Amino acid sequence: MEAIFLSTFVLINQNRMAAEDDVRADLDLQVSLLNEHETTRLISMVEAIARKLEVATEADAEVHELKRDVAPDAVLDRIEAAEKE
Repeated sequence: MEAIFLSTFVLINQNRMAAEDDVRADLDLQVSLLNEHETTRLISMVEAIARKLEVATEADAEVHELKRDVAPDAVLDRIEAAEKE
């Protein structure tokens, strides 16, 4: 009887911990998306400053790729679609 109660409490605790992990993962994703957006804005601002100061910059494919803004809604939609599959 004790084992039944103990295993029930352990399972309840594991479910609660899994739910907390899901919330943390969602929060981490949101923070990462916000960080990506801010980084993209900073890259654009630095490039604009360089143009204004007429500082020679090499425009390569990596910089252009980094300047592309990430749409958080699109990322979340793709994640939800992947979870459904």
